[in-house]
Amino acid sequence: MLFLPAAALCCLCSALVAMAAQLSQEDLTLTRRVDGDVSFSCRGTNQCLYNWVFWYQKKDTETFTRILRIDLSGCTIGNTYNHPQQNDFSAVNNQNGCELKIQKVKLLHSATYYCSCYVAHIYIFGSGTKLFVSEQVVKPVVSVYPAASRAHLEGNSSLLCVASAMFPPLVRFSWNRRKENEEEWLPAEGEQLELRESGRTAAILLVDGDALYTYKYRCSVQHEGGTVEAQTEQEVPAPAASCPPEREPADLPALQQADLSFQSQCRVKLLCVLYTVLIVKSLVYCCGLSLLMIL
Repeated sequence: MLFLPAAALCCLCSALVAMAAQLSQEDLTLTRRVDGDVSFSCRGTNQCLYNWVFWYQKKDTETFTRILRIDLSGCTIGNTYNHPQQNDFSAVNNQNGCELKIQKVKLLHSATYYCSCYVAHIYIFGSGTKLFVSEQVVKPVVSVYPAASRAHLEGNSSLLCVASAMFPPLVRFSWNRRKENEEEWLPAEGEQLELRESGRTAAILLVDGDALYTYKYRCSVQHEGGTVEAQTEQEVPAPAASCPPEREPADLPALQQADLSFQSQCRVKLLCVLYTVLIVKSLVYCCGLSLLMIL
């Protein structure tokens, strides 16, 4: 029984190490023509157990399919797991490390590719890179607006950035800000909510209304075709020293719409809390199972 605390501590440490570990796939999307070639990179593999990296393929209407295992020590294929297109994939070593490569792209290769490995005997995954097989890449059109939300009623502000008419449709948003009389742009702080629908993606930045200075904000969108910045900047002034007088809402439908937006944000946060609880329960279950195996 004396080994129980040590075993539990060992299990907990392994779980914490695995949670801190991370595999990074910098390319959100890649677009290639038929018969072209493409390579998928995965960073952070130096922490992988046995120097093994596994690659998975995930099509939109299918489950995860393991493609192969790459042995990093020699950048060679260790196992192919009888994947239907196993002969189309290979391992190549270049400046970014050992990568998965498709020498001749076909339409059936359109999918998302994930790298994964064991860290402290726990499986971790990269964020994934989606491959589009198409003729061209179209940069997004980016616009930024002040957004109406419940945050205005609480003394805060919000900004809306919309990216549309792009291919592939996946993008990443980032916000920068500078003081009114300065030239240097710095990363903006604030909670961000992303909304996706057919043909466009939007990001809402919630800006703290307690700021002491007037800032100008600029939205940038990272896309496979390059980074695109909004042509206009939005100014968020510092709050006044005294509170404004209360007034009756002039547009009731707009406030109702703001309430719906606030409820959606609450649902997203509740889902995040539920997901965290499920992860903790899984860790506790794994620890208990490990203790039973040790005993």
